[in-house]
Amino acid sequence: MEALVPIMFASVAGMGHAFEPDHLLAVGNMVSRRDSTALALRDGLYWGLGHTTMLVLVGSVIILSRATFLTSGYFEAAVGVLLIAMGLSRLAKWNKPVQVRPSRYQHSFAYTVGLLHGLAGSGALVLLVMSEIRRPLPSILYILVFGVGSILGMFVVAGLCSIPFTRRMKINRALKFTSILLSSGLCVGYGTWMIYENVSW
Repeated sequence: MEALVPIMFASVAGMGHAFEPDHLLAVGNMVSRRDSTALALRDGLYWGLGHTTMLVLVGSVIILSRATFLTSGYFEAAVGVLLIAMGLSRLAKWNKPVQVRPSRYQHSFAYTVGLLHGLAGSGALVLLVMSEIRRPLPSILYILVFGVGSILGMFVVAGLCSIPFTRRMKINRALKFTSILLSSGLCVGYGTWMIYENVSW
């Protein structure tokens, strides 16, 4: 029964996890390319699905095999590289129209970004869970419920971040460029900090 208590609050923790700075920056950067709230919400959903997929897979491996090498800070540094690339790419293409891909592929990038974030965050999460829950199955269940919470949280984040870029808002070019410059600059700056903090120089 004691193991079930933290599981009951796992979804709330997962929703809070979605609001971490690197997650907000990555998803904010992605949805700034959308002029539709529906597409932005799907980006948030697919990011959450990718994030949860990796959390459960890697978390299960760590819990069942005690493979603590998967908690390396280099995964966090890889997220930093991704944020820098996303920021620079968004700046380079700030005024280009969004190219519509076939429906089954247009959210694949969001899913891939979610996978990488899940890989980077899984180690710390699993170590925290293992300190509270000793048995493997409840630990994995906690991570799964946590992931569902992060999906819901990122769904909300994507919707909020997309508001300035929807067709109804009709912001002028200068304001649009300023908002993109700010979000991209934050991506590059925070990504650089993540690399600096997690790589042994």
